[in-house]
Amino acid sequence: MSAASRNEVRKYEVGPAEAGQRLDRFVQQLLAPLSRAAVQRLIEEGAVLVNEEREKAGYGLRAGDVVEVLWQLPQRVTEVAPRALPLEIVYEDDDLLVVNKAAGMVVHPAPGHEEDTLVNALLAYRPQLREVGSGERPGLVHRLDKDTSGLLLVAKHQQALTALADMMQRRQIHKRYLALVVGQVPLDQGTIEAPIGRDPRNRQLMTVTAHHSREARTHFRVVRRFAQHTLLSVEPETGRTHQIRVHLKAIGYPVAGDPVYGRSNHRLPGLTRQFLHAAQLVLPHPVTGTTLKLEAPLPADLQAVLEREELL
Repeated sequence: MSAASRNEVRKYEVGPAEAGQRLDRFVQQLLAPLSRAAVQRLIEEGAVLVNEEREKAGYGLRAGDVVEVLWQLPQRVTEVAPRALPLEIVYEDDDLLVVNKAAGMVVHPAPGHEEDTLVNALLAYRPQLREVGSGERPGLVHRLDKDTSGLLLVAKHQQALTALADMMQRRQIHKRYLALVVGQVPLDQGTIEAPIGRDPRNRQLMTVTAHHSREARTHFRVVRRFAQHTLLSVEPETGRTHQIRVHLKAIGYPVAGDPVYGRSNHRLPGLTRQFLHAAQLVLPHPVTGTTLKLEAPLPADLQAVLEREELL
């Protein structure tokens, strides 16, 4: 195999004989003589994608997976600037903290949002977080979309981050969201089980598809029915990108106010963003094992929508 130039982008489809291999071992064979540690750094930096998604080094490959190697590393944000922004801390101890993220706040730096993110605020609040995890996502265990409000879990040291990431993978961290959807959901409760992958017509979006997808499961329960809407309690069992929004759209009840997966002709007075709020986190403490149950009430803008006459 000839050596790749540093500007080359290479794609490989995993065959049946290679299925089951760890991602880092597979890529190391492709990029020999790079060390396994060097390959793991590439994976951590986002220079290796599986089906256009970032995966962990230990991800088990499946036949048909497309592995993309970006030989030139993306520029890494090595010094995220701390910035004193409003930050609501719901819980904190020596090992972790939980933030009630405001709608409109981006979680970590990205083009156009280098200094106004949750990470900037966290570094101003706790500078030592800079040493936890990767440079632009220090301490982050999971993420929320910009316009989704609610609870976000942050590790305060590397041991806690490793433990929480393992709990997330083992599905021991339970997240409950409140979502107002368009239409009256007839079932009192149910489960949506449908694989999610990139939309082949628009690679920026996710969709229910059997092509290069991953299993996804979402449980829902009706909290309240309105004239033309339903308030749901939603618990994603898996953690795919945009999972709740994609699954609810797939069964015909999109999240109200969703500019991407919602109904373009739907307008609800007073609603200026998607009605999706991360309301509850339940998890074992990563050090003590004690069960933590944390809650964040609906923010004022969403509560006001529920109280409007137009909804009733």
